[in-house]
Amino acid sequence: MATSLHTLADIFQTDFENQGEPVRLQKIVIPMIQRDYAQGRRGAEIERVRMRFLDALYTAVTDTPITLDFIYGDIDANGIMTPLDGQQRLTTLFLLHWYGAKKEKVNQEDYAFLRNFSYETRYSTRDFCVLLIGYEPAFEGKLSDEITDQPWFPLDWRNDPTISAMLVMLDCIDEKFSQVQGLWGKLLNYAVSFYFLPVKDMGLTDELYIKMNSRGKPLTMFEHFKAELERELLKVDKNIAKNIIRKMDLDWTDMLWEYRDGDNVTDDEFLRYFHFICDVICYRRGGTSQGKDSSEFALLSEFFGAASEHVEENVNFLEKAFDCWCKVKEEESIEVFFQDRVAAEEHETGKIIADDTVNYFEECLKTYGMTAGNGNRLFTLGKTVILYAFLVYLLHRDSISDEAFRRRIRVIRNLVDNSEDEISDSEARVGGNRMPAILKQVDSILIYGIIRDDIEINFNSYQLSEEKEKLIWTKEHPEHAEALFALEDHYLLYGQVSIIGLEHPEYFGRFLSLFDECDYDAIDCALMVIGNYMQREKNGWRYQAGSSKYNKPWRALFHRSASEWFEHTKKCMAELLSRAETFSNDMLVGMKNEYLASCEEKSLYDWRYYYLKYDVFRPGRYGKYWWDDLEQKPYQFVALWTERQVSQNACQPFLKAVDREENISRDDMGMCLVFDETYLEAENDGYVVKKLDTDEEIRKIEIAQNEEGIDTEDRIQKYLKIEEEVR
Repeated sequence: MATSLHTLADIFQTDFENQGEPVRLQKIVIPMIQRDYAQGRRGAEIERVRMRFLDALYTAVTDTPITLDFIYGDIDANGIMTPLDGQQRLTTLFLLHWYGAKKEKVNQEDYAFLRNFSYETRYSTRDFCVLLIGYEPAFEGKLSDEITDQPWFPLDWRNDPTISAMLVMLDCIDEKFSQVQGLWGKLLNYAVSFYFLPVKDMGLTDELYIKMNSRGKPLTMFEHFKAELERELLKVDKNIAKNIIRKMDLDWTDMLWEYRDGDNVTDDEFLRYFHFICDVICYRRGGTSQGKDSSEFALLSEFFGAASEHVEENVNFLEKAFDCWCKVKEEESIEVFFQDRVAAEEHETGKIIADDTVNYFEECLKTYGMTAGNGNRLFTLGKTVILYAFLVYLLHRDSISDEAFRRRIRVIRNLVDNSEDEISDSEARVGGNRMPAILKQVDSILIYGIIRDDIEINFNSYQLSEEKEKLIWTKEHPEHAEALFALEDHYLLYGQVSIIGLEHPEYFGRFLSLFDECDYDAIDCALMVIGNYMQREKNGWRYQAGSSKYNKPWRALFHRSASEWFEHTKKCMAELLSRAETFSNDMLVGMKNEYLASCEEKSLYDWRYYYLKYDVFRPGRYGKYWWDDLEQKPYQFVALWTERQVSQNACQPFLKAVDREENISRDDMGMCLVFDETYLEAENDGYVVKKLDTDEEIRKIEIAQNEEGIDTEDRIQKYLKIEEEVR
């Protein structure tokens, strides 16, 4: 079956089979039975379709090449191809190639193949195509006006719906592609390609061809896919072929029926799950789907073609992967199966927490292989791993108890949630394609309850170590297992509990009380009372604290990473959790006030005092700070507004705290207060006033400090008292 990629140019250089003999394609003829060219018609809906198609073609020739849907038809002994489906796309490609050839003044012999495209719907359309190829437009105005002004264009041709539509499309092409350089060469170099499927290769008769066209319902791509699958399986084993096709028509269609879209067919749903199965087969054999043809026919040929090395094993897996869901549907329904094992939002005993879906199987049927506007997968690799884990369980349900599965799927959920950087099927990423090793680890966990150490480079190593420790710990302390699972499911932890640890199970519930009952700002301050709980990022100058608004900073603190001082954060957290069984804002604010009072009583004002005393030190964003030297210059730092860099909204908080009239300079990234003729900077030991025009220092406001470099007077209050004389 000829399913190789073609362009409109090279298809005329291709041999196809007709009654066992090779025949070179000579001509593409749109038959009388076909409808008129529609993509150039007027109307809001048609215009939307037209512009969307032209946008896709434009992207193909300016950025990323595109492969169009399948085009199929009949090729007779004379090499004349009659399209069964694809007329609209072929006509638009014909017009685009004509435009590229004429716009770039290509030699006639190079675009002579365009003469092999013709319409038989009307003599006028046929003649128009011939005359159009011989015409040389000036491109000095609207293309349609230039063409219709030619002496060879009779006025009554305006009434031909196909010619009229072609003229509209040519104007749209000119508007869209007029600035594209090298259009002709890009078209010849597979910027736009398609698969051509000869109808007779599919075993279809001329009678069926006429029947399908007369009904206006050409065979769908899925029907061709099923016919090709059957043909390949017949070469392997007739009974296998008969069994698979029967199940596709009956059992599997019945199972998928409740997930059908408004078209009342399950073709798309079947093919999305088929893609999932093929990817799993690929991963399990050490491969990746990245960088290769992922069309249904290519996957069919690779994994289920008669020449495939493991075809019988692959067909067996395909059958079981569908049959297991049929069995679930019969016993309890697929929806109930997931609802009993996946919680939508909050912790529920015996369930894992979903990210944004409960029924992973249904989401696979709806979104597998699709991408969002940013190019990211809708059904992520993480979800692929979770669905695979459910599939492994169903395929081994006779040997895995329900209790064991619920414990093991929790381990996998935790590993997936904490391996975002590790789960990859790209050879280009650091660590390469990890999916084969990850699925092997899933097999070991699900089937045997064992995390294998001999599988290299799979999930996040920190999380693998934690999960092994927790498996042992829950067996030794079953009375605390449910409390641990509830802790794992907290929205700030997502399965990683190392910030609390397993040493004090009584802290599990206390952590939940702290973060579910108290404000983030109060928690931030309470932790800072205990000590500088921040973590220093690997760049050495950016520091992470919590945030009064966002979850992300807390998650960054609570999950091990390349940042330093995780253990110190853990120590501060343990100290805080040791102080009470339950927490409230009043208690935490009391800790802060007690600390501030102690500092004021001793006249010792370290940088944490200011952090706690003045809200501007805690802007409530991403909890990011910049210190050039925290140890030597603790008072000289910047509160960042963004996650990664100093921006115009950043500020030196010691300046922000004394800025009564919003004089802080955005141009200087919040590093100075600008007055009429002077400006103010903050240094580690005080403030400096400088001339605006010369940067000359004219006054230093020194802050008294002890031998350890800690303020012995509140520098903010001192400045505010002398503010008028400074300015």
